[in-house]
Amino acid sequence: MEEKKLDLNSIIGFVLIFGILLWIMYQNKPSEATIAADKAKKELLAKEAKAKAAQALAAPTAVVAGDSTQLAQLQKTLGGFAYSATLPSAKNDVTTIENDFVLLKIANKGGYIVEATLKKFEKFEKNSGQLVSLIKDNNANLNIQLQTNDNRVLNTKDLYFEPSLSKVGADQILSMKLKAGANEFLEYKYILKPNDYMVGFDVRSQGLNKVLNTAKPLDLQWNMKTFRSEKSIAYENRFTEIRYQYEEGKHNYVSDGKDKEESPEKVDYIAFKQHFFASILLTNTPFEKTSLKSNKLALDETKDTIFIKDLKATAPLAFQNGEVDYKMNWYFGPTDYTTLKAYDKDIEKIVPLGWGLFGWINKFIFIPLFGFLSGNISYGIAIIIFTIIIKLAMSPITYKSFLSQAKMKVLRPDITELGEKYKKDPMKKQQETMKLYSKAGVNPMAGCIPALIQIPFMYASFQFFPSAFELRQKSFLWADDLSSFDSVYKLPFHIPLYGDHISLFPILAAIAIFFYMKMTSGDQQMAAPQQEGMPDMAKMMKYMIYISPIMMLIFFNSYGAGLSLYNFISNLITIGIMFVIKNYIVDSDKIHAQIQENKLKEPKKPGKFQQRLQEAMEQAEAQKARDKKK
Repeated sequence: MEEKKLDLNSIIGFVLIFGILLWIMYQNKPSEATIAADKAKKELLAKEAKAKAAQALAAPTAVVAGDSTQLAQLQKTLGGFAYSATLPSAKNDVTTIENDFVLLKIANKGGYIVEATLKKFEKFEKNSGQLVSLIKDNNANLNIQLQTNDNRVLNTKDLYFEPSLSKVGADQILSMKLKAGANEFLEYKYILKPNDYMVGFDVRSQGLNKVLNTAKPLDLQWNMKTFRSEKSIAYENRFTEIRYQYEEGKHNYVSDGKDKEESPEKVDYIAFKQHFFASILLTNTPFEKTSLKSNKLALDETKDTIFIKDLKATAPLAFQNGEVDYKMNWYFGPTDYTTLKAYDKDIEKIVPLGWGLFGWINKFIFIPLFGFLSGNISYGIAIIIFTIIIKLAMSPITYKSFLSQAKMKVLRPDITELGEKYKKDPMKKQQETMKLYSKAGVNPMAGCIPALIQIPFMYASFQFFPSAFELRQKSFLWADDLSSFDSVYKLPFHIPLYGDHISLFPILAAIAIFFYMKMTSGDQQMAAPQQEGMPDMAKMMKYMIYISPIMMLIFFNSYGAGLSLYNFISNLITIGIMFVIKNYIVDSDKIHAQIQENKLKEPKKPGKFQQRLQEAMEQAEAQKARDKKK
């Protein structure tokens, strides 16, 4: 057979065909814009697929009610509450209710408040443009742990509630139902009235006795990371805590620090209290036993921070006849004593006014007086007038204290003489000194008692001013916020205990206390002669003249300007009162003449205390004599 050969015409034909194919491919090549569009479309489809997959993992997919196949699948994980995932409300929507005071957003998922914003208050400083939000951006949640009859443990925060918003008069009522069937559900009912910080909050179940294990109470879990809302981190950290009322009127708090915990019983309310704002859960039916935990997050107060503390509360919701039914309330608002007291629910106790006598002074003197003054004039002027009134009211006590010092000063030469005479016999010296006091009609304790009376008022002021909500973001002179420090210069570094700024009012208060102590230390030293075996008070007073102002500078630099202003004015007024008493009221010559006249009279019968003291000294002296004989 003759072999076929590839001739020239065949080669030319193949080349032409190949060229035509290349030309066709080139002409049909997509443009760069078309390629980019295709790529973007593929990426978008991939993202949507990924999002759907994530959503499917995060929560049960809503199905049409009555779809028995998918309902059966959901029941494998959700049990009786699979029904809730089949409703149209099973999606991440929120319902908003608000009045002139608060704005609340309640999520379908979990049925709890995911945002609580106070519409009349700004964060950090006035005109910051940022409203105070106690709850926002997942910093808090409310959960009830459900134990079912088929041994499942479900959390309401992961399940979908069905919202229903209605109005009764001016009240907004939002019903959130977690359904196990058409008429079986767990309901959260929120009731918001006009111009109110208090929100009604009812928790009840219906028809769930066949779904839930009713042998044990349900655990209500409330968690919150408190936002920083004030200028001073240190100040806000100090006053942020869990406070609670238990056992019919008792009040307490969870101590500050890392992982602190309390377990009170019969609890009426739980307050997550920040410096000037609070979130409070109140119940008409006391919680039998709660677990309260506080964890300090702002460990380094020199660094800026978002959160101050992590607060957690767990409380039992008891079943009655197979159902739960609790009438409760939420309070989201300021820690203003007057506002809280108006609710008549004892929640004003969360304001730390001091215990016992200190609290009474604040409740019945400081708060009413300052409230009256600040209602008519500016807050800075109100503090000044408030201080003047308090100091003038205390001036008779100051007078008695100074008069006692003046009498002791007159007796000092006699006391010194007795000291030299009985130098080797301290007991005899003490006895003769007491006789001298009795004969001259001088009570050495008379100067101490007035000073002690003033201490509760001083301590009460240290509790009152940091808690005075009225001072928040109120300006006076160079201080733009009387509730926080009045910084006049920002330091480029941080000084331990002092801070990174210079406050002016503490400097003025330190100067005033220096001159006050300089003015009175000489008289105190003259009035109190050196006692054998006792510290040298003269030397101690010399040191205190300088130590006290330094302490004032250090510790008050980060305190509220209102408290520093009060101390500055208080010391100025005291200096003025002491000057008037010393130069125009108390006459040392008359006091000396009176004492000399008293010495010539029969000594007064000693009081019971002095008599017992005298007997004790005589017994000690007798025992000393017996010991020497042995």
